[in-house]
Amino acid sequence: MLPATVRLRRRVEFDAVVRRGRRCGHGPLAVHVHPGMASTSVGFIVSRAVGDAVTRHRVTRQLRHLMRDLYPTLPPGTGVVVRALPAAAGRTSGDLGTSLDRALDRALDRARTRTARSERPRAAS
Repeated sequence: MLPATVRLRRRVEFDAVVRRGRRCGHGPLAVHVHPGMASTSVGFIVSRAVGDAVTRHRVTRQLRHLMRDLYPTLPPGTGVVVRALPAAAGRTSGDLGTSLDRALDRALDRARTRTARSERPRAAS
């Protein structure tokens, strides 16, 4: 299981990742990545649109389990928010894992590109 110490807990932290980060979706998931966090942390958003409480908790447990293996590969200081869309309710762990891998890879690439672009020196006018 993903340790509680590395999970996002407060709304301010979720807002920082979702608003300032890069978003990529794949299938039933949307992943937001923000490389400017104090520590590497992960959060999950599973709304009522996904299903009843039992379904939402099952999807959350599956995503936490999948992120446990991916967490060590994240760059230091990266915030990740995984948002489950309504289609996640009927998916298997394998399907969610494939979608999570693809969305996370694309979001990390976009975040790296954005960071590299902002670190380039600007031309003098």
